[in-house]
Amino acid sequence: MKYIFTILVMLALFVSCKEDQKQIDDLASVETEDQIQEVAYASFGKEITATNAITAERMAVHFESMSVGDTVDSKMIAKVDEVCQAKGCWMKLDLPTGEQVMVKFKDYGFFMPKDISGKEVIINGKAYVNEVPVDEQRHYAEDGGASEEEIAKITAPKKTYSFLADGVLLKS
Repeated sequence: MKYIFTILVMLALFVSCKEDQKQIDDLASVETEDQIQEVAYASFGKEITATNAITAERMAVHFESMSVGDTVDSKMIAKVDEVCQAKGCWMKLDLPTGEQVMVKFKDYGFFMPKDISGKEVIINGKAYVNEVPVDEQRHYAEDGGASEEEIAKITAPKKTYSFLADGVLLKS
Protein backbone atom coordinates (compact mmCIF):
# COMPACT_ATOMS: atom_id res chain seq x y z
CA MET A 1 0.00 0.00 0.00
CA LYS A 2 2.87 2.31 0.85
CA TYR A 3 4.43 1.70 -2.59
CA ILE A 4 1.18 2.40 -4.43
CA PHE A 5 0.75 5.69 -2.56
CA THR A 6 4.37 6.69 -3.31
CA ILE A 7 3.94 5.85 -6.99
CA LEU A 8 0.73 7.90 -7.19
CA VAL A 9 2.41 10.92 -5.56
CA MET A 10 5.40 10.65 -7.91
CA LEU A 11 3.09 10.31 -10.91
CA ALA A 12 1.12 13.38 -9.84
CA LEU A 13 4.33 15.41 -9.43
CA PHE A 14 5.61 14.24 -12.78
CA VAL A 15 2.41 15.24 -14.59
CA SER A 16 2.17 18.63 -12.85
CA CYS A 17 5.83 19.44 -13.59
CA LYS A 18 5.34 18.52 -17.21
CA GLU A 19 2.36 20.94 -17.42
CA ASP A 20 4.43 23.74 -15.89
CA GLN A 21 7.18 23.16 -18.45
CA LYS A 22 4.63 23.23 -21.27
CA GLN A 23 3.27 26.57 -19.99
CA ILE A 24 6.81 27.97 -19.75
CA ASP A 25 7.54 26.80 -23.32
CA ASP A 26 4.28 28.37 -24.55
CA LEU A 27 5.12 31.69 -22.86
CA ALA A 28 8.66 31.66 -24.26
CA SER A 29 7.40 31.10 -27.80
CA VAL A 30 4.90 33.98 -27.47
CA GLU A 31 7.64 36.32 -26.19
CA THR A 32 9.98 35.27 -29.01
CA GLU A 33 7.32 35.87 -31.65
CA ASP A 34 6.67 39.34 -30.20
CA GLN A 35 10.37 40.19 -30.22
CA ILE A 36 11.01 39.03 -33.78
CA GLN A 37 10.01 41.74 -36.18
CA GLU A 38 10.17 40.88 -39.82
CA VAL A 39 11.93 43.76 -41.60
CA ALA A 40 11.49 44.08 -45.33
CA TYR A 41 14.36 45.41 -47.43
CA ALA A 42 14.68 46.35 -51.07
CA SER A 43 17.98 45.02 -52.42
CA PHE A 44 20.31 46.87 -54.79
CA GLY A 45 23.54 45.55 -56.31
CA LYS A 46 25.09 42.39 -54.92
CA GLU A 47 22.70 40.36 -52.76
CA ILE A 48 23.59 40.88 -49.09
CA THR A 49 21.98 40.13 -45.74
CA ALA A 50 21.36 42.39 -42.77
CA THR A 51 23.33 40.16 -40.38
CA ASN A 52 26.59 41.37 -38.84
CA ALA A 53 26.12 45.00 -39.90
CA ILE A 54 27.71 47.49 -37.51
CA THR A 55 26.11 50.71 -36.36
CA ALA A 56 27.05 54.13 -37.69
CA GLU A 57 28.49 54.89 -34.23
CA ARG A 58 30.97 52.00 -34.47
CA MET A 59 31.83 52.86 -38.06
CA ALA A 60 32.57 56.47 -37.04
CA VAL A 61 35.18 55.15 -34.58
CA HIS A 62 36.79 53.11 -37.38
CA PHE A 63 36.87 56.13 -39.72
CA GLU A 64 38.48 58.34 -37.08
CA SER A 65 41.36 55.88 -36.69
CA MET A 66 41.96 55.62 -40.46
CA SER A 67 44.35 57.67 -42.62
CA VAL A 68 43.97 58.73 -46.25
CA GLY A 69 44.35 55.58 -48.36
CA ASP A 70 43.37 53.09 -45.63
CA THR A 71 40.54 50.66 -46.46
CA VAL A 72 38.49 48.18 -44.45
CA ASP A 73 35.82 45.70 -45.56
CA SER A 74 32.64 46.52 -43.69
CA LYS A 75 28.87 46.37 -43.52
CA MET A 76 27.09 49.23 -41.76
CA ILE A 77 23.64 50.58 -40.93
CA ALA A 78 22.99 54.31 -41.30
CA LYS A 79 20.42 56.90 -42.33
CA VAL A 80 20.54 58.49 -45.77
CA ASP A 81 21.08 62.24 -45.69
CA GLU A 82 21.36 63.02 -49.38
CA VAL A 83 21.13 61.24 -52.76
CA CYS A 84 22.38 62.25 -56.20
CA GLN A 85 19.41 63.96 -57.82
CA ALA A 86 20.75 63.40 -61.35
CA LYS A 87 20.37 59.61 -61.34
CA GLY A 88 20.94 58.18 -57.83
CA CYS A 89 24.60 57.39 -58.51
CA TRP A 90 25.82 58.30 -54.98
CA MET A 91 24.44 58.97 -51.52
CA LYS A 92 25.63 60.52 -48.28
CA LEU A 93 24.99 58.81 -44.95
CA ASP A 94 24.95 60.47 -41.54
CA LEU A 95 27.41 59.59 -38.80
CA PRO A 96 26.63 60.53 -35.18
CA THR A 97 29.81 62.65 -35.08
CA GLY A 98 28.23 65.14 -37.49
CA GLU A 99 30.35 63.83 -40.36
CA GLN A 100 28.96 62.16 -43.47
CA VAL A 101 30.01 59.10 -45.44
CA MET A 102 30.10 59.53 -49.22
CA VAL A 103 28.86 56.28 -50.76
CA LYS A 104 29.55 55.37 -54.36
CA PHE A 105 28.48 52.14 -56.04
CA LYS A 106 30.97 49.62 -57.35
CA ASP A 107 31.49 49.95 -61.13
CA TYR A 108 28.35 52.15 -61.20
CA GLY A 109 26.59 48.77 -61.37
CA PHE A 110 23.43 50.06 -59.70
CA PHE A 111 21.75 53.26 -58.57
CA MET A 112 19.54 54.22 -55.65
CA PRO A 113 16.10 55.86 -55.76
CA LYS A 114 16.36 59.66 -55.50
CA ASP A 115 13.69 59.99 -52.78
CA ILE A 116 15.25 58.00 -49.92
CA SER A 117 16.58 60.81 -47.72
CA GLY A 118 15.87 59.98 -44.07
CA LYS A 119 15.53 56.23 -44.70
CA GLU A 120 17.73 53.54 -43.19
CA VAL A 121 20.12 51.53 -45.36
CA ILE A 122 22.60 48.74 -44.84
CA ILE A 123 25.64 49.03 -47.08
CA ASN A 124 28.29 46.40 -47.77
CA GLY A 125 31.73 46.99 -49.28
CA LYS A 126 34.93 48.91 -48.58
CA ALA A 127 35.18 51.87 -46.22
CA TYR A 128 38.07 54.25 -46.84
CA VAL A 129 39.33 57.76 -46.17
CA ASN A 130 39.74 59.92 -49.25
CA GLU A 131 40.90 63.41 -50.16
CA VAL A 132 38.40 64.88 -52.63
CA PRO A 133 39.67 67.54 -55.04
CA VAL A 134 37.76 70.81 -55.53
CA ASP A 135 36.36 69.96 -58.98
CA GLU A 136 34.94 66.64 -57.74
CA GLN A 137 33.37 68.35 -54.69
CA ARG A 138 31.76 70.92 -56.99
CA HIS A 139 30.44 68.14 -59.24
CA TYR A 140 28.82 66.38 -56.26
CA ALA A 141 27.37 69.65 -54.99
CA GLU A 142 25.84 70.29 -58.41
CA ASP A 143 24.39 66.75 -58.56
CA GLY A 144 22.98 67.29 -55.07
CA GLY A 145 21.12 70.39 -56.19
CA ALA A 146 23.34 73.01 -54.49
CA SER A 147 23.06 76.64 -55.54
CA GLU A 148 25.76 78.43 -57.56
CA GLU A 149 26.74 80.35 -54.40
CA GLU A 150 27.25 77.14 -52.43
CA ILE A 151 29.28 75.61 -55.26
CA ALA A 152 31.49 78.73 -55.50
CA LYS A 153 32.36 78.42 -51.78
CA ILE A 154 34.16 75.12 -52.44
CA THR A 155 37.80 76.17 -52.76
CA ALA A 156 39.98 73.53 -51.05
CA PRO A 157 40.42 69.75 -51.14
CA LYS A 158 38.55 67.97 -48.36
CA LYS A 159 39.31 64.82 -46.38
CA THR A 160 36.18 62.67 -46.49
CA TYR A 161 34.93 59.37 -45.17
CA SER A 162 33.97 57.25 -48.15
CA PHE A 163 32.47 53.87 -48.94
CA LEU A 164 32.48 51.82 -52.14
CA ALA A 165 29.32 49.71 -51.85
CA ASP A 166 28.79 46.50 -53.77
CA GLY A 167 25.37 45.88 -52.20
CA VAL A 168 22.72 47.95 -50.42
CA LEU A 169 19.57 47.05 -48.49
CA LEU A 170 16.96 49.80 -48.23
CA LYS A 171 14.57 49.44 -45.31
CA SER A 172 11.01 49.53 -46.63
